[in-house]
Amino acid sequence: MVGWRPMNICFAIAGFWFLVFVASFLYDRRLFRNSIFLILTLMFAGLGVIFAVESVNRGLARWLVYGILFLIPVTIAVLAVFLVVNGVTMIRREGRRPKNLLSLAAGLGIFGLVIFGVVVQQLDWAPLAALRTAIISVLTYISFLFVCFLIYAFVYSRVRSSRKIDFVIVLGSGLRGSRVPPLLASRLDRGKLVYDRAIRKGRSPMLITSGGQGPGEDIPESHAMATYLIERGVPADRVLREDRSTSTTENLLFSRELMVARVPNYRCLIVTNNFHAFRAALTARKVKVNGQVVGSPTARYYWPTATIREFVAILFSHKWINGVICGALFALPFIQFL
Repeated sequence: MVGWRPMNICFAIAGFWFLVFVASFLYDRRLFRNSIFLILTLMFAGLGVIFAVESVNRGLARWLVYGILFLIPVTIAVLAVFLVVNGVTMIRREGRRPKNLLSLAAGLGIFGLVIFGVVVQQLDWAPLAALRTAIISVLTYISFLFVCFLIYAFVYSRVRSSRKIDFVIVLGSGLRGSRVPPLLASRLDRGKLVYDRAIRKGRSPMLITSGGQGPGEDIPESHAMATYLIERGVPADRVLREDRSTSTTENLLFSRELMVARVPNYRCLIVTNNFHAFRAALTARKVKVNGQVVGSPTARYYWPTATIREFVAILFSHKWINGVICGALFALPFIQFL
């Protein structure tokens, strides 16, 4: 039947996933599954477009597919070079701490996988070929999740919350002695911007600076953050200091205690850097904080490594399900040898 052509089927499936996405997004935009629903929508819509083009011009559709297949390896190659270059930049500017090596490791890993594939092709040994398939299967799954995370994090950061807020929480990110570094200053500037906008709308939220004292810090982060805001015009009596936390989860839990004590049915907006916004939103939902998250700008060179770090953290926050799926995908190619 004409109504069941591949084009129509793909668009119907895309429509189904879009409705699921909208329903889930309206229920709570702070859900990782929203990202999967969105990507499934885009994937099937893309397939529908290809079939639609084929129904008009088969040759054009063929070249469109060839173009996509050509762009995949080119994109991977460009990405590998970019990650290596960015990794070197991170080391030069931020030092050789393990968390600063992620983009370099990812780029070198891509090159290593390509070399390994060539070696397997030359040796033509079945167990080694199975190992290559197993690695590619796991990496395909992880890459799919990463694309979901990347695109939805972008979408989430572009959706603004217009509801009335009682508190603006600014999450700490470390001091240099007692000085606020640029990364944290970006969060504080965005927090003040959110506060000022609320004041102009006739509201009177309080600012919460959230962060305890870590290694190498002369004072708690929240105290230095509060001083930074007060020096820039925020009234001292509108700033609360949460100075016990040592992680994002504790930032939100201890800030929640301060908010509930003052406004039991509070609403808040949480401020962090853009690369951290989506994970902070997932954490806020997990610890039952009634608020959305907005991101502040981050230096371009810092963003790739930070984004990879955020994605890895999300993967490990669902380690059981991801571990089972990755284990099954890895084991599947070896079943033939049993």
